[in-house]
Amino acid sequence: MAEPPPSLVELRVLDGANLYFPRPAVKLTLDLTGLLGLSEPAARAVSAELGLPAARPGAPGTGLRQRFAARFVARLVRRVAADSGTTRLAIRSRPTAELHRVVVAFPWRSRGRAEQLGRAVADVLDSLPSGTVHEALEKASSSVRRADPGGRPTTRKPQVPVVAITGTNGKTTTSRMVARMGRSAGLVVGWASTDGIYIDGVLIESGDYSGPSGAATVLDDPRVQLAVTETARGGILLRGLGVTHNDVAVVTNVSADHLGLQGVDTVDQLAEVKAVITKVTRPGGWVVLNGQDPRTFAMRLGTPARALVFSRDPRAPSLRQVLGEGGRAVTVIDGDITVLDRRSEPDALLPVVDVPMTLAGLSRFNVENALAAAGAGLCVGLPRAAVIDGLRSFRPVPQDNPGRMNVYDLHGVTVVVDLAHNEAGVEALVEVLRGLRAPSGTVRLVLGSAGDRTDEIIRRLGELGARGADRVVIGHKFRYLRGREPAELEALLREGATAVGVHDVPSHPTELAGLQALVAEASPGDVVGVMCHAERAEIDSWLTGAGATTDGPEEIRAKVLRAAAT
Repeated sequence: MAEPPPSLVELRVLDGANLYFPRPAVKLTLDLTGLLGLSEPAARAVSAELGLPAARPGAPGTGLRQRFAARFVARLVRRVAADSGTTRLAIRSRPTAELHRVVVAFPWRSRGRAEQLGRAVADVLDSLPSGTVHEALEKASSSVRRADPGGRPTTRKPQVPVVAITGTNGKTTTSRMVARMGRSAGLVVGWASTDGIYIDGVLIESGDYSGPSGAATVLDDPRVQLAVTETARGGILLRGLGVTHNDVAVVTNVSADHLGLQGVDTVDQLAEVKAVITKVTRPGGWVVLNGQDPRTFAMRLGTPARALVFSRDPRAPSLRQVLGEGGRAVTVIDGDITVLDRRSEPDALLPVVDVPMTLAGLSRFNVENALAAAGAGLCVGLPRAAVIDGLRSFRPVPQDNPGRMNVYDLHGVTVVVDLAHNEAGVEALVEVLRGLRAPSGTVRLVLGSAGDRTDEIIRRLGELGARGADRVVIGHKFRYLRGREPAELEALLREGATAVGVHDVPSHPTELAGLQALVAEASPGDVVGVMCHAERAEIDSWLTGAGATTDGPEEIRAKVLRAAAT
């Protein structure tokens, strides 16, 4: 019989709050092929040696055996820790989508000892088929006792208010709006995001800083008076949060994206990851939650903070629920962004159409982002006037919100550049494209996807784009293939388009090339959209060089009214 593979698949040190604990933890991914393959008598015997005499391990290779294995490993970690001098250690274990693997996590204070504890547990598991548990435990415990304690956690304890923002869609736009509100209030704002780190509006580091290093850089700057941290799924899973707590946590929504990565296979699991920022919100703080998304709305139940919900629908049950619980709400009443609180009269801040990012109210997603940002600004204590000014002055142009619903006019052809990286994003982009076209105009779209999406999601992107647009082409994103071949992505996008009866879907080597091809076919009054991940700067440069201008609020409003007149 072949030897089972080594038990330790991955040992990951999480330096902040994470999916398993609200404090730094070690996460072990373990291959338990050996334990799963033991006969029932042998599994009972090793369980008894470990102090689990009543265990029912089930037959080898079954789901029951996997759950037994998760309990066994949790007990093993606790036993090795206790024998090496660490008592009352919290443990979390959970099965994975792969039957032979489990994840176990435990908090840490001394990195060296914690890492050695993880390795020692794996050594005990590796010894099971041939050795005795007693001998392996003694050896493991001794190795942990001898280990260098190592460093302490580096998670920052904020000295200034922190607004942490996450979600599948809208977190970048929302965080930029909140940062603008803070600057309108006269504060020095530090903002970490997927685009870089900004201090008082100046880019100091470019790149993706939506993880803990971005938060640390912002909080280490002595000038910063308000920190806004865009918090992505990957940073939470791979390193943990960069702060011990926040004052306001915002969750914009949770929808299918990045599934099948880092052990997150379902939208419910993704929601569990996003909820981490709400669990470290201080008790006197606020969580700002999307009341139209049940998974997001439910996060108010797992946080020590108060809840503010936002919804475009003032009759939404979630608003009544939270107001009845003593919370607050932000919604749209009579066309105005309005704050609700049972302790006072409704407060109308400003009309939705006066918020440029909503594209005169056309972009429903950006209406929700504006509601979320208004709630966050008020909850962190910014003056009402600063919140209004931030919403009114933040525009859908590359200077304010690069790559997010940027609207250009190229000799009468409207071009919209947007990230649109998932299904919800494509739906939002198509909604805007159709709402900007002239009565006789057409909608054209450059499709594309990063490679780290499931086959089903990529097909769905092709289907949504082809259904919503009159003409679609594929623009490849070679910087974002992430293990896929271009031909594979093409085939999946075309399968989605074919499902809705669209068979002519040409491909182009870049996003820019796809845009150029569609613009060449377009006439004044047409609208061309680009799902832009990789070539934002190149597209902006080509458009401006070709004579395009960016549409301001008045130009966008005129196009929306023109389209609505059909």
